Amino acid sequence: MRSYWFGDIDRGECTPAASHDPEYLSRRLDGIGAAMESSFSPPDWESARDCGFVSSRGEYIRVLRDLCIHRAEKALAAIAGRPEQELVQMVHMRDQLDEAVNLVTEKALEWHAARSPEFSRKYRSLKGSRVRDVLLAEGSPRVKDIATGIVQLSEARAGLTREIEQLAGDVLPNCTALVGGVVAARILAAAGSLEDLARLPSGTVQVLGARTALFAHIRSGTPPPKHGIIYQDRRVHKAPRGRRGKVSRALAAKLAIAARIDFFRGERDDRFLDAARAAVERAGGGPGA
Repeated sequence: MRSYWFGDIDRGECTPAASHDPEYLSRRLDGIGAAMESSFSPPDWESARDCGFVSSRGEYIRVLRDLCIHRAEKALAAIAGRPEQELVQMVHMRDQLDEAVNLVTEKALEWHAARSPEFSRKYRSLKGSRVRDVLLAEGSPRVKDIATGIVQLSEARAGLTREIEQLAGDVLPNCTALVGGVVAARILAAAGSLEDLARLPSGTVQVLGARTALFAHIRSGTPPPKHGIIYQDRRVHKAPRGRRGKVSRALAAKLAIAARIDFFRGERDDRFLDAARAAVERAGGGPGA
């Protein structure tokens, strides 16, 4: 007997599916999917008509279209419901907050410097909260309002960072233990999903986030990037320049394994983490190098 989404054919006799309901047909398709042979070829609409499932090509297309849309919606809902997708959106929001705070702070400083020429020579050396303190203390009423908004955005960013660290520890326990929650979440966002990240080779993990440098290398032959997002890990950006590539490779190799453990097992592996940290430390010229 051969089973299709619209019916079952046995010895030349076809029994049509009991309903056109997309949910029913989707469950039926799931049930027969594993039993399909590698040589399976989908039948044409005439087979569904001869089976008594539909009466015309237009009806066949309508029922098939509803089934495809239903299955696509279910697949998207399943993906969107994963905790990792919330983590990806949180990372994107954090990046947007960074951009907003930096841009508004820069414009507010330029506005304040235009009103206070004696300030223009020194404001560029100010950093972080010191900038906001100056604007709140010395700015015009409207600049002070804007500075207050910058403070609120910065507080929102700090709170979001804490939530990212917490959720990353649940979704990516081994990656988070290896590089920290924010870096692990950024790598996840660059890969798209935990499943995609778990299937990436270590060389790709190493340069995730270095798209511009990678395309420049492909187009014009500039040196290939040695690291992407993992440069944010202190062991990479604090490593001697001559060892950064080696540290990046070692860390990416362990991250690739950590992602697979997170995807397939979903629990922290302290034995692996101890060995991974030791390997990265050796790559950086630490004990055992």
